[in-house]
Amino acid sequence: MKKFFFSASLFTTAIVVMVSCSKTKDVTPADEISAEVKAKVQALGFGTGSLVKHEDGYMVEGDIILTPEMLNSTPAYSLLRIGNEEQYRTTNLVTGLPRVITLSVDPKLGSTYVSAVDQVVARYNAEGLRMTFQRVSSGGNIHFVSAGGNFLASAGFPSGGNPYGQVKVNSRQLAGQPLNTITSVLAHEVGHCIGFRHTDYMNRAYSCGGAASNEGASTVGAIHIPGTPTGPDANSWMLACIGSGQNRPFTANDKIALSYLYQ
Repeated sequence: MKKFFFSASLFTTAIVVMVSCSKTKDVTPADEISAEVKAKVQALGFGTGSLVKHEDGYMVEGDIILTPEMLNSTPAYSLLRIGNEEQYRTTNLVTGLPRVITLSVDPKLGSTYVSAVDQVVARYNAEGLRMTFQRVSSGGNIHFVSAGGNFLASAGFPSGGNPYGQVKVNSRQLAGQPLNTITSVLAHEVGHCIGFRHTDYMNRAYSCGGAASNEGASTVGAIHIPGTPTGPDANSWMLACIGSGQNRPFTANDKIALSYLYQ
């Protein structure tokens, strides 16, 4: 099966690491990033092997944006690493429940992405959470925008009790993918916006192949969500890599994780 990172620059029959992708104006490779920034990234519980400069701050794990606010924050942003391959969350979650989270789509993305966001809304709302989703024509709490660059899609974590406000989508890299795959990618990024980390952050090789790679190598990392398994979850919507043409609706364990945080 073909696989791609949420940050990949093209679909391939083998896994392509970030450094093999062509450089673009909005990313800077880790060897050009200061030791001070790397130390801040590690203090937040993220590895620096995939660290790149991004126009909104820095990007880790292929699709997670660390804003300057987060890098310079107090330990409230810190994470606790427990376990190996389970569902994980950050300490920053969406608060003020029950509440409606609105989603809007940049017209440049086109009607396919409107349909995909409608499916994202349906997937989350089917779980009976105290956080419900609604697509609006503009000005959503989470806005999907068209972007180029060296990644497929990117988002960040909640701040101040609110979801991360923007998902950048490189639609050129998703061209030709079925609607369910696009929906799965967008639902994954919404997962980051509301506080989820990658299910396999401790070993990206599980979904991406290749050598084992721990995304959070410091003494902090991610908070395990009780009730989710200690072994791999083969089809979780928050796995770091997804197969070309693959659909990833919520698994039973994903539903437990969503319910634990937001039901």
